[in-house]
Amino acid sequence: MTSQADPDAKTVEFSTDDQYDSGAAMAVEIAAATHQGHVRTNNEDHYLVTRVHRSLENLYTNLDAAVVAPPHNLTGYGLLVADGLGGMAAGEVASRIALTKLVDLVVKTPDWIMGLKRPQHAEAVLARMTERFLKIDATLKKHADQDDSLGGMGTTLTVALNLANDLIIGHVGDSRAYLFSADRLSQLTKDHTLAQTLIDAGVASNNEFWVGSHRHVLTAALGALDSHSQPEVQRLKLSFQDQLLLCTDGLTEMLDDEMIASVLRDANSAQRACDELITLALAGGGLDNITVIVARFGLPETDL
Repeated sequence: MTSQADPDAKTVEFSTDDQYDSGAAMAVEIAAATHQGHVRTNNEDHYLVTRVHRSLENLYTNLDAAVVAPPHNLTGYGLLVADGLGGMAAGEVASRIALTKLVDLVVKTPDWIMGLKRPQHAEAVLARMTERFLKIDATLKKHADQDDSLGGMGTTLTVALNLANDLIIGHVGDSRAYLFSADRLSQLTKDHTLAQTLIDAGVASNNEFWVGSHRHVLTAALGALDSHSQPEVQRLKLSFQDQLLLCTDGLTEMLDDEMIASVLRDANSAQRACDELITLALAGGGLDNITVIVARFGLPETDL
């Protein structure tokens, strides 16, 4: 299959090696790609994959080896997708600001928590995720107030934080996070749309035709709404051979869950999965910007 994905798409291969306190070590293969689609003249999606470290290496000492802390290396990964909304270029600005502001907030945090074995550490990470979403929301509103051309801008934001075998998800909007585990695809996030609200209330079913017209009416987004959008935050445990997918609705409007699962099942690499998902979404119409991030988790000795 010929790929039509972003030529600047990135693939990274890492391994988590937590000898200190975080959990099971896992190899991680990550790829990401984006495409503006066949209809849009610009790409209002933005994505970011980051790697963070905390390490200690003893270089020289005359202390007895029994009293010196052993070398350790803690590694985590951040995966972020944002789909901007608003007139003209405002959506593109909003999604860009959301990602850069989140990174700024992380960098300025004085005590990075890299292991979640202790309940208080997990609770702190979840609370920080919520707080950072609210600060991004406030930042976007401030920019819109100061620049009339950015009025009404907003963005979805879906974030995954991987620390060893822990996965933290933060989410607002209708971009999505999926977990492909034990040959089953599960949607981890809920769409914050009018259509989903009607389905949850029992007013309509997912397969009713008229529900489709409400799929793009957001009930929560960062920056765009007058009220604060409370993020959906959760913690999960990963298993070896799990796959994580983050994507914007340009993918899920074109492909159903069965097709997405088939690609994740059959692709021999994270990059191949990204390329094929985008190619299939383009073949299905490519009516919106399409962005995907795929992370594959496996045993360190496994040839992903």
